Amino acid sequence: MSSSNSWTAKDDKAFETALAIYDKDSPQRWQDIAKAVGGKTVEEVKRRYQLLVDDLKLIESDQVPSPDYK
Repeated sequence: MSSSNSWTAKDDKAFETALAIYDKDSPQRWQDIAKAVGGKTVEEVKRRYQLLVDDLKLIESDQVPSPDYK
């Protein structure tokens, strides 16, 4: 099983797709998402989701600086 620190772009895409399929009211949501990603535990996908939520909160509260595009 891979480490929670080693999420590949493929893992992230599978994670995002699974989040869209298994909404918060889906029974066994986290088990289904972990299975869809493959190689991750329920705890790892829950941790990844919480990081995503935390990032979104920072972005929405303008605590993340806008990129300085040239």
